[in-house]
Amino acid sequence: MEWWEAFRQQLRDLGHVEGRNVAFEPRYAAGHVERLQALARELARLKVSVIVTGGSVATRAAIDATTAIPIVMATGDDPVAAGIVTSLARPGGSVTGVTSLSDDLDAKRLELLREVMPKLSRLALLWHADNPVSGRRVRAVEPVAQSMKLDVRRFPIKSGDELPGAFAAMAQERAGAVFVVAGPQLFVDRERLAGLALKHRLPSMHTQSEYVDAGGLISYGPSYPDLFRRAAVYVDKILKGAKPGELPIEQPTQVSLLVNLKTAQALGVTMPRSVLLRAERVIE
Repeated sequence: MEWWEAFRQQLRDLGHVEGRNVAFEPRYAAGHVERLQALARELARLKVSVIVTGGSVATRAAIDATTAIPIVMATGDDPVAAGIVTSLARPGGSVTGVTSLSDDLDAKRLELLREVMPKLSRLALLWHADNPVSGRRVRAVEPVAQSMKLDVRRFPIKSGDELPGAFAAMAQERAGAVFVVAGPQLFVDRERLAGLALKHRLPSMHTQSEYVDAGGLISYGPSYPDLFRRAAVYVDKILKGAKPGELPIEQPTQVSLLVNLKTAQALGVTMPRSVLLRAERVIE
């Protein structure tokens, strides 16, 4: 995956070369968050030097598995709100790294969606019901959307097999667009998700560009390969003796807008020039 390759390349640039002076023990839950606890315990038994996590649920699983091994977050929502660390400036304990702080960007995402669809009145929220982080995101997004006079309808799913039914229900309830709360399960199913959104003529807003590369309409968020490269810098510092609890957690400094113009045309959505001019990348 591009994110982890960016991480490995940054480590190589810092002098940590696989097979020479570093070994990797990758564990991947493939969107099944219920597997994370067992995978984290397995890494703890191996007594690895550092555990690197992708997402808040994985970080929590690593904390539950060990407090002795340093943990570096490569992505994740607000770790203070999640109870993972005491503060961003001085996290304490065994956890540090990078946060994508997606919660703080949701208002801007909704503003962009209204800019693209000024007559939007009913918004569908789609998320993975078994992911507690996604549930917290929904509770944060909903009042922001309601403050914009949007009628919000919830569509939680527990597996990718429920996506067709969820989109059919959105269409039946006359949703004008769908706000996708990103998570491991939906990321795995992003191409299927994009196809269903197109089938039901639902413009989609995303937090990660990979959803738009798969056919979603628009995304606004940090570059995840960049976040993983920053995580590698933290690993380098820890391997050289730094204590994770004393390393401030970084927030993304750059946020990018991505637009899939092919999808917009297929949906009959006229993308405003003001949005296109601000886009980091436009898929044509």
